Amino acid sequence: MRILFIGDIVGHDGRSAVQALAPALQEEFGCDFCLANGENMAGGNGMSKALLAEFSPAQVDVFTSGDHTWDQREFPGQIEGVDNVLRPANFHASQPGRGWGVFTARNGVKVGVVNLLGRVFMKLNVSSPFDLVDQAIQEISAQTPVIFVDFHGEATSEKQAMGFYLDGRVTAVLGTHTHVPTADERILPGGTAFQCDVGMVGALDSVLGREASPVIQNFRTGMPMRFPVATGTTALMGTVVTLDETTGRATEIQRVSRLFPADARK
Repeated sequence: MRILFIGDIVGHDGRSAVQALAPALQEEFGCDFCLANGENMAGGNGMSKALLAEFSPAQVDVFTSGDHTWDQREFPGQIEGVDNVLRPANFHASQPGRGWGVFTARNGVKVGVVNLLGRVFMKLNVSSPFDLVDQAIQEISAQTPVIFVDFHGEATSEKQAMGFYLDGRVTAVLGTHTHVPTADERILPGGTAFQCDVGMVGALDSVLGREASPVIQNFRTGMPMRFPVATGTTALMGTVVTLDETTGRATEIQRVSRLFPADARK
């Protein structure tokens, strides 16, 4: 069995690229399930029920999120009405939504998904992801050995630590948030697929999906700037994991990237 994990979707062009490219990409690799981090889909900041409704299961089955989960004011009141969206499990328990769940792939296999937020170099005050993930795995393992973890974090060391902490207990630990794909994809000794960051779906000529000029100005001067979402040819970056659905162990991991030309979008 193969599962496609797509990196952070940035803005309108990112959404269009996923809608156009994800079905063919899943067919190309024979994927039965698709995950994507959607926390930047609303103009680069957050998500909404209306935008999530643009996607069909053939494009994305489950959306994870991160530190921008609540950037759209209306979304806290919407998230519990969207069955296929997760927020970080280590948010305070009083916050709406859920941090993990079990979903059904197109081949009938149950797939557990856990969403975690890192703490190193991150601005949000959240509890330890290492403490929360044990509870999630215990609950999911009662239903399926296939478990994917989206670790949304800044520090590669924290992501690697989580990978080894969960090695042999989950199918994959895949990182999001930095928008830049890392070349460290591998199968850890216990059979868990790992990659520090799977990248993004955003403008190729950009700084993390944002227009370069204001970002450069901010770095040069220290003055606050607005960072508009960049446009142009969009890169869909992701990772395909091959696994044994009976054991939940990964057997192969492969980075993928496809371009969506500016003149091809809606």
